[in-house]
Amino acid sequence: MAEKSRLRQALSKWADSSEAHQRDLRQSQARDEAVAIAEAPEREHVIVNGVLRTVTLRPRGGVPALEAELDDGSGVITVVWLGRRRISGVAPGRSVTVAGCIGKQGGVPIMFNPRYELRP
Repeated sequence: MAEKSRLRQALSKWADSSEAHQRDLRQSQARDEAVAIAEAPEREHVIVNGVLRTVTLRPRGGVPALEAELDDGSGVITVVWLGRRRISGVAPGRSVTVAGCIGKQGGVPIMFNPRYELRP
């Protein structure tokens, strides 16, 4: 009996339409806040969406770093996760939303250790 009540509680939590609706709104707001890579300002917190073109392990200063090129059609940004050898789900062809500050390195836009969300 205890298992059924826990199962019912879990199902009722997911079936709550108001909670699901709020989650959908947050996701759509995150997408709406996204800017085009070509128009993203430097040194400000931004959100960009795109598809990962390449993902490589490229150490920086003796520290492992996972580096990826994110393309949204308007431009490309290099995204770097320092101290990471791999991130599950981060692979070429994957749609991703990243959030962080953009800098320039060698004239190329770059974002270090962004928050990220894998998209279908």
